[in-house]
Amino acid sequence: MNKKTQSAVPTLPASAALCALVLALTQGVALGGPVSTANKTIFGPNVYVFDPSMPAADVQSIAAGIFKKMESSEFGAERCALLFKPGTHNVTFNVGFYTHVAGLGQNPDDVNIKGGVNVNAQWMPDANATCNFWRTLENFAVTPSSSKGVTRIAVSQAAPLRRLHVKGELHLFDFDAKYNAGWASGGFLADSVVDGKVVSASQQQWLSRNSKWASWSNGVWNMVFVGCVNAPEGAFPNPPYTVVERTPVIREKPYLYVDGPGKYRVFVPALKTNTKGVSWLDGPTPGEPIPIDRFHIAQPSTAKAETINAALAAGKHILFTPGVYSLDDTIRVTKADTILLGLGVPSLVPTKGLPIISVADVDGVKIAGLILEAGPIKSASLLEVGPEGGKADHSANPTFLFDLTVRTGGATAGKNDVGILINSSHVVGDQLWLWRADHGKNVGWTANPTKNGLVVNGENVTIYGLFNEHHNEYQTLWNGNGGRVYFYQSEMPYDVPNQASWMSGKTNGFASYKVADTVTSHEAWGLGVYCYFRDAAVKAHCAVEAPAVKGVTLHNLTTIWLNGKPGSEITHIINSTGGRVHANSPADAMRQTYGHFGEAPRR
Repeated sequence: MNKKTQSAVPTLPASAALCALVLALTQGVALGGPVSTANKTIFGPNVYVFDPSMPAADVQSIAAGIFKKMESSEFGAERCALLFKPGTHNVTFNVGFYTHVAGLGQNPDDVNIKGGVNVNAQWMPDANATCNFWRTLENFAVTPSSSKGVTRIAVSQAAPLRRLHVKGELHLFDFDAKYNAGWASGGFLADSVVDGKVVSASQQQWLSRNSKWASWSNGVWNMVFVGCVNAPEGAFPNPPYTVVERTPVIREKPYLYVDGPGKYRVFVPALKTNTKGVSWLDGPTPGEPIPIDRFHIAQPSTAKAETINAALAAGKHILFTPGVYSLDDTIRVTKADTILLGLGVPSLVPTKGLPIISVADVDGVKIAGLILEAGPIKSASLLEVGPEGGKADHSANPTFLFDLTVRTGGATAGKNDVGILINSSHVVGDQLWLWRADHGKNVGWTANPTKNGLVVNGENVTIYGLFNEHHNEYQTLWNGNGGRVYFYQSEMPYDVPNQASWMSGKTNGFASYKVADTVTSHEAWGLGVYCYFRDAAVKAHCAVEAPAVKGVTLHNLTTIWLNGKPGSEITHIINSTGGRVHANSPADAMRQTYGHFGEAPRR
């Protein structure tokens, strides 16, 4: 979400410098404190590994120095990971852009950060967190030392929180100088425990999956809870809660850890069905450890597509260390159970107009923690899961996509037709943001064009947390049967130049969420579609388009007119049903909700 849209949102009361830091440390030059060996590991200089025996002041100095460089580096090229070995670490720090903070225990309580790990929004006016993207916190416990026992994580898209144990309260927003709640626009919490309450306050939308807390308060537009313990009570739209009791199919994201002898491994949690609650609370998460020597460790300064593909052909998994990777060929995954794991929010960019990654029609691939960034030569798609017409049954061992950003423009010049193209069946997505940039560099209707963020042709595809925004045509186009989506957040494109440029045949505009007319079974929960037609008074006929057939069911939809040219609107919520959202008075004209479309809930 662009910070410029926020004037219409209701208010609730109450980089190059990092490279110099790394270079200084690796060359033995002290920068604001003693020399540290924390970043001299097998993962390269942008990964810092902290042992509890290290002086707390040294760890504090490094973490604070990194945050200073990364706090406002929204489109910078620097990336880093801060990894904490098992034990107690007495340190308090904030987390900026492209920073991955993780514990190296097998379970979250193996690492206790006693002090604080927080994400604030003080770099933006009025503590506005709507641009706090691209950072990851996972697999540790935090015991806040603040007087109120609060951990503050004010984030929006592409900032997943996983396997956390927050020993106190968790606040999902920040306060401005007058102690008003600043805006925040959507996030993701999974497989986590909060001992106290979660205060979402001004968070406009949020997905929580398989988590537990003492209580949950607040909600603005669209809050979805799947398989959670102590989910809040109340019926959509007031409060705006959608609760699904159990998670139908999930495998938690693979993660790096150290075993008893101190060897690095990647743990792959087991596939589970019909779950509620946290995977690690009553004992270690079930799954399989994989030794690090079965991974090819890629470094951005030396990695080539040819080398990565050779490692994959030899049966290796790939671990991408922090940085930006320019790739002249597609990374081709052809073997079942292959893992592509990003550390430190790395970016992969194609240089020749090819897909960044293609996956054969095989079982059990896991792709996690990457930014897939369009290059200057247009790619037909950036991630292809399965070949066209793939029909294999993967229900016993699905492919999973975790914490992926697809980004077109903003940081670099980019063009593509489709972000993620899913042809295989039984694929599961867990926190995906497909973003045609609305601000930053190389941004404009023809400067960074994309047709669709997501196209699904495969059958029985499930996605938890689908954020999909600003593409020139349908944001989501779903052609396969048996699809399920749990939480959808989408803004239509801001920069449509005129109505004639944005027509689906004879229909005004393109629906954000399009279920194809040929689909006979599909279900979705908690869909929010918003508009800010900044440049012209254009209209979209509807936010969601779906066939009115027995097997298609959609629960709890909302449309919102954020801002824009007078005369702009979303005319209907779904098909030709539901009121329009448009400018000015009355306030209800800015928001419409629709509780249920289709047959009785199947859940």
